Amino acid sequence: MLSQALESGHRIGGHIVTLFLFTKSDVFTVLIPIMLDPEEDQKNKPYRPLPAGRITAQNAADVRWLLVPVCLIFSAMYSIKALACSACIEALSIWYNKFGGDKTGLSKNLLTAIAYTNFELGAMAVIGSSIDNIGACAVAFSSVVFATILHAQDFKDEEGDRLTGRPTLVILFPTFARMSMMIGIPLWSLYLSRLWKIDLVCSLAFVAYGTIVGARFMVYRTASAHKQSCKLYSLWFTLVHLLPGYWRFFYST
Repeated sequence: MLSQALESGHRIGGHIVTLFLFTKSDVFTVLIPIMLDPEEDQKNKPYRPLPAGRITAQNAADVRWLLVPVCLIFSAMYSIKALACSACIEALSIWYNKFGGDKTGLSKNLLTAIAYTNFELGAMAVIGSSIDNIGACAVAFSSVVFATILHAQDFKDEEGDRLTGRPTLVILFPTFARMSMMIGIPLWSLYLSRLWKIDLVCSLAFVAYGTIVGARFMVYRTASAHKQSCKLYSLWFTLVHLLPGYWRFFYST
């Protein structure tokens, strides 16, 4: 009995790990948890279940569609707002994956930014938080920031994107893409520091960190460097989400 229980537990644990590996690279940026082309994953994310051989493409597709009603049911249990956000994310995911939404840099960034906005609104609905003016401003600006420099992630995926013929900004306009990171991240750091009334020392530190992160995309151009730059960018984007909390702590009445 004990051995059977241990074996069952091992199998369940293996399935949980498989599900997690589909979205491992999306933890920090909270992107749409999608199932990409296996050829691309072999280059960009070889640890994912399909290229790693943990699951077949058909079984992965079955699990993907099985999770849709499960997600919608759980969302409906929280609130109508959570259900609406989940339904919108699912619609955007289908558009992105089935109708060519990922085929151009503009549509990819736009669809992902809209989905990200729904992720944030959905999370607020789940925790039962009402959205005041500050909350709406925070969601709006984090979404705009996300849309304008989302292609930070495309640098580390360039090899796989070229393999599958996906025309990202990094591939089509490499110089512009790098310049946008080098200029965009520091400018956003400065603007957001002013917007949320961050003190001088913290503002200087935040802008300095953003400048370093942005410069890395311009200076370091190897695949390993791009992966590290994306991690540092993810940390920077996490800090962006903490700035409204700073304002609430020091200035909210």
